Amino acid sequence: MATTDAADVTVLGGGVAGLACAIACVRSGLAVTLLEQAPALTEVGAGLQIAPNGGRVLDALGVDPPAIDNRAVHLIDGPTGRTLIRMPLGDEFRLIHRADLIDALANRARAAGVDIHLNTQVVALRDDGRALMLADGTSIAARRVVGADGVRGAARRFVAPGHQPRYTGQVAWRAIVPVDAWPGEAQVHVGPGRHLVCYPLRDGRSLNIVAVEERAAWAAEGWSHRDDPAALRRAFAGFARPVRGILDRVEDVHLWGLMDHGATPAWSRGVCTLIGDAAHPTLPFLAQGANLALEDGWTLAAMLDRPAAWEARRRPRVARALRAAQRNAANYHLTGPRRRIAHAALRIAHRIAPAAPLRGYAWLYDHDVTHGDARRGDRAGESGAAGEN
Repeated sequence: MATTDAADVTVLGGGVAGLACAIACVRSGLAVTLLEQAPALTEVGAGLQIAPNGGRVLDALGVDPPAIDNRAVHLIDGPTGRTLIRMPLGDEFRLIHRADLIDALANRARAAGVDIHLNTQVVALRDDGRALMLADGTSIAARRVVGADGVRGAARRFVAPGHQPRYTGQVAWRAIVPVDAWPGEAQVHVGPGRHLVCYPLRDGRSLNIVAVEERAAWAAEGWSHRDDPAALRRAFAGFARPVRGILDRVEDVHLWGLMDHGATPAWSRGVCTLIGDAAHPTLPFLAQGANLALEDGWTLAAMLDRPAAWEARRRPRVARALRAAQRNAANYHLTGPRRRIAHAALRIAHRIAPAAPLRGYAWLYDHDVTHGDARRGDRAGESGAAGEN
């Protein structure tokens, strides 16, 4: 593919961030070309939790993927199976299969007029980002580039060369298993040095599993590394029977090392601006990766010609979310006296005020980027517990 007529905006990457931004740009009257290196706009089998802040962007974009209402975040002591606290949620929390979200975004993008090119891999950006070099040796001219091609994409290398992540000392498994039925809630089974999150997808007939273990040995990053289900079962052999029963059903599982990328030191260079994972991958302990990507796409489209101002406005909120995700990981894996004290406090809150811990996240969930600078909850604290991707 080669062209001399550049679109107003060229988006690199057909994931959540890229598709959302492409749709939002078209809504603003811009001509948009989206380049995706894969042969199809699809995703691995995995679940997402869409919180109200991300859901408002989907609603504004006119995207309505099939979803299950998430009624609660249920923290459970893994070894005993006893409830610690069940925190009720409002009616704006959704559980969505990642592939269903991508399908819905892609269909909306095509209907809106986004020019999507598959099998088109950008390997480098030159001339301040105005020339996109493709794997086949050709090039594409660009006026404004949105880099939504992830942590290993060409846009990230162009804007933030040499930015390196830090291994967190944790690995994660991801799997989906069939179930007959499952309550509409996200369960977090916590234990010393490990935890497991599960929630239903697609009419409650599939169960999304994310299991995390602290491990000193480094593991490769990325979702495509297969592992033996027996290794996952061994890691959680000390958990109560309900968890072990779920893991007995796992036949196909992927393992990867959790890397803390933080936010890149800059989000723009030349005519290229990073969004989503390319700019600020988040650890999967707050269920905000897709939500922040949706926010990025919407807000950048409104400030495309002022990327420095956009970054200055977005960076504090993103940094706060990254910190909150890091804290959740530590709180899930407590040991010894701190674990006993924290769990006792959660059981008391469960009896007296089960919704109280989530009020500390009003700054996150009440935020509405589709209404300018609305920040209904931004002055609230960050204490509490929240879910996970």
